[in-house]
Amino acid sequence: MPTARTKANRKYNEKAYDRIALTVKKGRKEEIKKTAEKNGLSINAYINKLIDDDIEREEIQE
Repeated sequence: MPTARTKANRKYNEKAYDRIALTVKKGRKEEIKKTAEKNGLSINAYINKLIDDDIEREEIQE
C-alpha cells in the first residue's frame, strides 16, 4: 500500500509532467544507459537533454 508521501508524489507528477512511452530494440536500452551514465545522467535526463539540445539547435537555425 502506498504511503501518503508516495500518493502525493504521484499526484504532483500527474499534474506537472507528461509521460512518453519509448520503445527501443533489445539491447539498446543498456547502450543508452551506459552512455547516460558516462555523462553523469539518468536515462530520463539523458533523453531530455538530447531533446532539449535538438530543439535549441532547430530554434537557432530558424
